[in-house]
Amino acid sequence: MATSPSGDSLDNAALQRRITPGMLVAALSVPLLTVAGPAASLHSEDIENDWAHRQQDACRHMPFPNAEYVAAWAGLALGLAAVVVGVVLIKRIRRQYRDRLGDSWPAILTYISVFLFLCLNVLAVPMELIMVYVTHSNAGSLVNLGDC
Repeated sequence: MATSPSGDSLDNAALQRRITPGMLVAALSVPLLTVAGPAASLHSEDIENDWAHRQQDACRHMPFPNAEYVAAWAGLALGLAAVVVGVVLIKRIRRQYRDRLGDSWPAILTYISVFLFLCLNVLAVPMELIMVYVTHSNAGSLVNLGDC
């Protein structure tokens, strides 16, 4: 007569199956979104500087580039998306593992990395908000063309 497997082996097998490819993709997207958000926001500053230099070289006022709006708002959207994905992922890991979080190394690694990148995002999102404000304030100002 065959004996049923012990409860301990079932718990460990269930813990190993709970790390899904979707969870790993979400865990890897948090660092990527955290880096892409400030990069896009800072790119809006490069677009604004290039716009100002082109106006000075041409000695005439040019329309404000829409790409700067897109870059500033994309940076903010990416930063907020990283926060949302990170919070949802941490809640999911806590709900699935409850008090047995330490039993699986992928869960521990995912949880720690997402938490660290969320802390970085707490600093990045205000900078991205400031870049959106700067973009909209630059749109209304005229560039000093100098002696033309």
